[in-house]
Amino acid sequence: MSDDEVDQIAEEVVLKIVVCGDGSSGKTSICTRFAKDDFDRTYYQRDVDAQKDTPNRTRDTTETQEQLTGVGCADNEARQTVWDIGGQSIAGEMIDKYIYGSHAAMIVYDVTNISSFDNCQDWLNVIRRVTKTQEKPPNIVLVGNKVDEERLRKVSVDVHCSFARQHDLKAFYVSAKTGDSVLMTFRQVAADVLKIVLTRVDQEADIVIVQGEVAHDVREPRKRTVDQSRSTAVCSIQ
Repeated sequence: MSDDEVDQIAEEVVLKIVVCGDGSSGKTSICTRFAKDDFDRTYYQRDVDAQKDTPNRTRDTTETQEQLTGVGCADNEARQTVWDIGGQSIAGEMIDKYIYGSHAAMIVYDVTNISSFDNCQDWLNVIRRVTKTQEKPPNIVLVGNKVDEERLRKVSVDVHCSFARQHDLKAFYVSAKTGDSVLMTFRQVAADVLKIVLTRVDQEADIVIVQGEVAHDVREPRKRTVDQSRSTAVCSIQ
């Protein structure tokens, strides 16, 4: 192997990941859980400053480094720069600068809030409009957040998967509160951008199993719950 080839393999890959969705859908909590393994129960609107895209200087972007190992290929170190796009930015003048140049985009909604899901179509339209002139369009994924609140679910699994299939998106479920599947989702998104195949061990490395009692109203029939401990994505559209 030549020195140039070694340098190319060793070169760090920097990925721009934009996290979009309505306010209160949990975007900031997902980013915080990913970057710091923490959960802030205080909600406040976030926006990004497109003029300060260096993570160490901008409070609205986060980054982390991960080792992504693919089958039959060398280790690849990727730094993911995550842009937390405020929900109110969708109608803002700077939205194009926030999203353009991204390698991947996550459209996040709250599974307990039907309007946040309905607005995913608007976010998808904006992302595709802004990035249509990119040499390589970003990988776009659908992320249902707050699966720890299954009793309050308003968006069914079937509806979630149907939207993903209709628009050719990969679909994931996460809980920013418990941390379930957050890291794996970012890891899978990065791997898809880099065209790396993750093993099942890689995919399930961060699964969090949460145990607890669930109170059911005696006046209502017991609802079927979805087991989130075995897989992050109920449906995954290639």
